[in-house]
Amino acid sequence: MDANKGSRKAYLLVSVVFILGIALGAVGAYLVSSRVLAEKAQPVPHGTASTIAKLNRELTLSADQQKEIETILNETRAKYDAVHERVDPENQKIRQEGRDRIRQVLTVDQRPKFEDLLKQIDEERRKQAAEQGK
Repeated sequence: MDANKGSRKAYLLVSVVFILGIALGAVGAYLVSSRVLAEKAQPVPHGTASTIAKLNRELTLSADQQKEIETILNETRAKYDAVHERVDPENQKIRQEGRDRIRQVLTVDQRPKFEDLLKQIDEERRKQAAEQGK
């Protein structure tokens, strides 16, 4: 009977350790997802001022260098915008062609759901463009 009692205690101890391991793993996963991953999700400021501030922190730029780099960044941004103006209509055309081809594959029941999904995708695209100042 002592052997049976001892094996029950061992089984209980192993079970408790196993349950504590699961609980500790769950707490660790929660902490990682709530702190570490949430930190990564923070928006990183993009723009001339934040870029110059970072370069200044890392390189200790003089006032003249800051002004010159600001000019370079503004000119570069203008060139990117010009490229986007030329390319965006072509991208839109390609996107629309792809969507039309997908519509042809879908059933009548799937098409309204697809249209709803496209509205969500387009809304996200508009939000991103607004955040980037486009």
